[in-house]
Amino acid sequence: MNALAHAPAPAAADWLVLCVDDEANILSALKRVLRGAGYSVVTAGDAAQALERLAEMPVDVIVSDMRMPGMDGAALLEQVHRRWPGIARLLLTGHAEMSATVAAINRGRIFRYLQKPWDEHELLGALAEATERLALEREKARLEALTREQNEKLTAFNRELEQRVADRTAELKGANDRLQRNYLKTIKVFSNLIELRGGQTAGHCRRVADSARDIARKMGLPEEQTLQVFVAALLHDIGMIALPDRIIGRPVKRLADDELALYRAHPLGAENSLMALDELQPLMPMIRSHHERHDGLGFPDKLSGAAIALGARIIAVADTFDALQHGTLVDAKLSVAEARTLMREGRGSQFDPEVLDVFLHLTEPERPRRPTDLKLGSAALEPDMLLSRDLVSPTGLLMLSAGHRLTPSLIRRIREFEPRSGPLEIFVKPERAA
Repeated sequence: MNALAHAPAPAAADWLVLCVDDEANILSALKRVLRGAGYSVVTAGDAAQALERLAEMPVDVIVSDMRMPGMDGAALLEQVHRRWPGIARLLLTGHAEMSATVAAINRGRIFRYLQKPWDEHELLGALAEATERLALEREKARLEALTREQNEKLTAFNRELEQRVADRTAELKGANDRLQRNYLKTIKVFSNLIELRGGQTAGHCRRVADSARDIARKMGLPEEQTLQVFVAALLHDIGMIALPDRIIGRPVKRLADDELALYRAHPLGAENSLMALDELQPLMPMIRSHHERHDGLGFPDKLSGAAIALGARIIAVADTFDALQHGTLVDAKLSVAEARTLMREGRGSQFDPEVLDVFLHLTEPERPRRPTDLKLGSAALEPDMLLSRDLVSPTGLLMLSAGHRLTPSLIRRIREFEPRSGPLEIFVKPERAA
């Protein structure tokens, strides 16, 4: 007996035993012994009657005689094994033919066979073993069913959990995307503070940021680093808020020495102004150093070459290009071609050669291409249209960022604003505008 055999079996009264024999006195004797031991007993006089009993009631054990008219015990127990495999099967035989007994055991998968006349203790012992085995098998089946049920519940729970995690991840990603968009909008609005001074500063930071982002992407910088360059460019002149109007309103070449000293301090002013913002600290080297030169003759720290943050080298090129075109460095406003020619002369001295080469490649004249967006008047705007470019006021202030989806109330405000400010250049994605 294995260890499982020592598990307690249900009481004898919990088991129903079917006794099958064609002799009434044998059935009476079996009934007396088994009922005396506490078992519930039903009887059948032949195999046909036994099969009827089995179809009507939940029999646990069948004890059948071997020799009976019609279907013998071996054939009966074979049917029982096929139709009710959970019933324990015992065979009584009064004959010594071992071959017939072995065949019956093999065909009917009999638990035990007992010879007539039976020994009462042996009979009860065989029944106890049979019911104990039944109890173990049923408990095993119950536990297996319970395990399957729990596994199915666990599988369903895991699927639900995975779906909830996926939903939550999507929700967090959406929230993060919204936060990122709001962060950029806030930075753009913040960068407008210097442009509120008007004059030559209007639109400068936004244009420099767009150009710096293009250079960074063309150089193959990771998107996160490209975004940092873009944000740093938006904020690179924030230190100029503290400068007097006479300095902001004149080209750098015309500033007096004391004015030039104030002007050259604006990168430090920007760094000091943004010191409390933890999220912007990785951008500080770019903002502080955007006026450094490749040859070490820049300001405020006279850094040179690779000692200058790459983002600062990129912003320096974009900043100079815009300043040359808008007259903030020299009196004359240069064309794109003139600015490119003048900047090419600074390759390796004022500008990082690699950054300048990428910039010059980006700004090469191109053949006219089919527009990828549409320019519309405010009267033609419709809800759900998507801005393809930043919406900028005639004075150069950012009103709405590219990618903003128009709503009825926003369209109404744009239409109300335009008569007061002057015509607006509104560009939208063509698929929604068609």
